Amino acid sequence: MQTPILIETIEKMMTPGKGVLAIDESNGTADKKRLAPIGVNGTPENRRRFRELFLDMDGNETFLSGVILYDETLKQSNSDEKPFVDILADKDIVIGIKVDEGAKDSDEFPGEKITAGIDGLDERLAGYYELGARFAKWRAVITIDTDSGLPTDGAIRKNAEILARYAELCHKNNIVPMIEPEVLLQGSHKMDIAEQVTGRTLTIVFEELDRRGVDAKYVILKTSMVVPGDASGELMESEKVGATTVRMLNNSIPQNIGGVVFLSGGQTSEQATENLDAIADEMQVQGAPWMMTFSFSRAIEMPVLEAWAGKDENVAEAQEIYVDILKRDAWAQRGML
Repeated sequence: MQTPILIETIEKMMTPGKGVLAIDESNGTADKKRLAPIGVNGTPENRRRFRELFLDMDGNETFLSGVILYDETLKQSNSDEKPFVDILADKDIVIGIKVDEGAKDSDEFPGEKITAGIDGLDERLAGYYELGARFAKWRAVITIDTDSGLPTDGAIRKNAEILARYAELCHKNNIVPMIEPEVLLQGSHKMDIAEQVTGRTLTIVFEELDRRGVDAKYVILKTSMVVPGDASGELMESEKVGATTVRMLNNSIPQNIGGVVFLSGGQTSEQATENLDAIADEMQVQGAPWMMTFSFSRAIEMPVLEAWAGKDENVAEAQEIYVDILKRDAWAQRGML
């Protein structure tokens, strides 16, 4: 592990006023959840056009420090046949790559999921480094269902063990691991339950990282904000989200972690931005030693895709919306809304 490489990557990714775009949807997710809702067929060419909309745009580097790509995108080019990795490198945007193979139903833990993809990961990471990736992302999925007693500590621990092994392999290949134990928004749970589960999950994850000797200084956490379940009937109040999220993190993660980035996790674009701003404000109130920024996907992409609708004549208008969202998220990251 060459720590200067990891330090340089983290410093770039956590640049104040910038964030990380997660445009790492698998082909199936891109087709079903990004293109189909706007009436566009899911084909390799349409996925390429979708990604070009976000990656090949003058000025996006003003607000983006990094992007998370999917394997297909890492090897794609723009309409002028310039590889996306070269476009991003020219803008000094750090290239990341999603390396997990999705959360799978678990026989050992009924109703819960364990993320696959650890087999052969060492070799894949080495190849991704050669292609220009300097950080990677691995997502685990934590479901809250109080009636069924979920999540179980066993499933959390299993996912944490895999996250720790993934992080260890990333460091071996001079790649910064972004760990994403996402506590899902879907459910009838109240906000206090979300805080308890998210805090417990992160505590277990960092126990496993420590057990494997993974230094938190060279790790970036991608975490859920603490919000009520979408079927709970509880209002999502940004000030409460900010206070609860910062408190939970201060109680659950190492102070010397490389950085914290927040996922939007099914929130609307407006909710994600307002909650990010509240978190930034609350970090000043409670005190938080870690750097933070956003790493949104749908909250950035969907308003842009809806304006684009797969039509070339709509690109300029869609990219104006894209810049406006990035600008607001960059302001929110500094508590400046």
